Amino acid sequence: MAKRLFVGSLPYSATSAQIEELFSQVGKISSVNLITDKFSGQSKGFAFVEMSTEEEAKEAIAKFNNFELDGRKIVVNEARPREDRNRSGGDRGDNRRSFNRSRSW
Repeated sequence: MAKRLFVGSLPYSATSAQIEELFSQVGKISSVNLITDKFSGQSKGFAFVEMSTEEEAKEAIAKFNNFELDGRKIVVNEARPREDRNRSGGDRGDNRRSFNRSRSW
């Protein structure tokens, strides 16, 4: 079964091809998803790599966590499931400030 890895602290110059080449040293890669800014296309410094087996994923973590890539020590660990995010701007429950419009001057 495929295993998804989080790869962080990437140099902004890193490319999907470079990440794929690196991780292919430990096994077959199902996918590489380099996260970029949707407006500028600039890398955000992290990616998700999906290895084809659990064993290859464990080997990738052991080999590449704290690995130096273009002068930066990258972080590699098991990706956590994505949390549901409120698209309306966050929890506004108890944090609203009230504004009293009936002030008398």
